[in-house]
Amino acid sequence: MYVLLFDIDGTLISTDGAGGAALMNAFRDAFGIAHPSSVRFSGRTDRAIAADLFDLHQIDNSHENWLRLRAGYLARLPEELAQRSGAALPGVRSLLEALEVRDDVALGLLTGNLADGARLKLGHFGIYSFFPFGAFGDRHEDRDDVARDALQLVRQRFGERVAEDRIWVIGDTPLDVRCARAIGCRALAVATGIHPRDELVSSTPDLLLDDLSAPGEWLAQLPTSRCSGGGIEASSD
Repeated sequence: MYVLLFDIDGTLISTDGAGGAALMNAFRDAFGIAHPSSVRFSGRTDRAIAADLFDLHQIDNSHENWLRLRAGYLARLPEELAQRSGAALPGVRSLLEALEVRDDVALGLLTGNLADGARLKLGHFGIYSFFPFGAFGDRHEDRDDVARDALQLVRQRFGERVAEDRIWVIGDTPLDVRCARAIGCRALAVATGIHPRDELVSSTPDLLLDDLSAPGEWLAQLPTSRCSGGGIEASSD
């Protein structure tokens, strides 16, 4: 069996900035800051982004303030998604449809998004149902800790029969590659986010693709097991 753990933003979808806008507007309204300064978002957990915003604006990084910001963000996110020109990224839907029918493949999420944020984003683009489980950025500031949660979930669902070299983390940032290494798993990087290809190369993923529309080189490393009822050709056609 293979377990494939997908990042969301820049890997599966582009929200055209909806998530960042929802979070910054929620921060502005919740804490009365007319023009808040932004922080780095890419590859990080929502909890880490919030902590940086609190620190930058000298606001207590308390659980209560986090819950306040979280509620405002989730309330604004659906409207921001509806107003912007986001989309599922090239090849994503067809790849997920093909992998879903394989009984030797399990799909999950490993993302810095809030669990509810992931549901809203992926639901907006009609692909949330592909992912029956996941690890999210609600609690942890370190992406590697989210990866450790993901590995624990894999062990709970599938026991020890899935070796780490059959677990893949798929993402668009060096932090996705790093968190895969933190749990001893393999990493597929896709150059569909903001990070240039040479930066992704430097993070030393097991494989780097331009996008998920031609996944044949990766699928060749996921040969269909004899017990699999479904199938997908290891082809980029």
